[in-house]
Amino acid sequence: QLKDVNEKIVCAHLSAYGRTGSRASWPGFDFLMQAEAGHFSVTGEPGSPPTRLGLSVVDLATGLGLAFAVASGIVGARATGKGQDLDTSLFHMAHMLNVYTSTWYLNSGHVQGRTARSGHASLVPCQLYRTKDGWIYIMCNKEKFWPALCDAIGESAWATDERFKTFKERLANRELVQELLDERLSERSTDDWLEAFSGVVPAAPVYDLAQALENPFVAEQNIVQSLELEGHGQIRMVDTPVRSATPT
Repeated sequence: QLKDVNEKIVCAHLSAYGRTGSRASWPGFDFLMQAEAGHFSVTGEPGSPPTRLGLSVVDLATGLGLAFAVASGIVGARATGKGQDLDTSLFHMAHMLNVYTSTWYLNSGHVQGRTARSGHASLVPCQLYRTKDGWIYIMCNKEKFWPALCDAIGESAWATDERFKTFKERLANRELVQELLDERLSERSTDDWLEAFSGVVPAAPVYDLAQALENPFVAEQNIVQSLELEGHGQIRMVDTPVRSATPT
């Protein structure tokens, strides 16, 4: 018992399926958790095979969750003089990441499925749209952004059209909204629209990994760092997303 040595000690444990129960000794990995927690059923295009998320988000989220728990435990130990034994699992975190979709099912029986073009389950417009040279993702997740979008694309009348006035009407007419926006946005390039939307309409280009890392805004934000690794020279990596500065 470590507490007999130091009552303030904080211990943390991370496993695949938890420290207790019938799977306590089972091995497990991120993609297995995604499969069993339902992530495959809400990822990808409707009608496609079950699809995992492109990154190991369960691994990453569980690690971050445990780090946060340890930090909280240390703060608590300093305040109370008592440590804690903390525990989390990949399986639990995978379910936690379902957030509101789990709440919908548990309280109303709604089973969320896939939406076309990586669209939001209930908010419209929030999905991929076609441009003259590719795709753009538009995310009007507050009512104020719909009239802003309509103004920016020269279709101000759509903002007051009874078919599109609120999220409820736009959801009921999702396919029509997609058709109209595809037609209008296809008249100009993605870059042209991003310039028109800049700071007014939430939108983003759709990049591959190389384009994402070569994005000028990445350089502006100093997101990539260079490290000297013995025997290998300079190694470039993405820096930690948390910045620290001493107040002056």
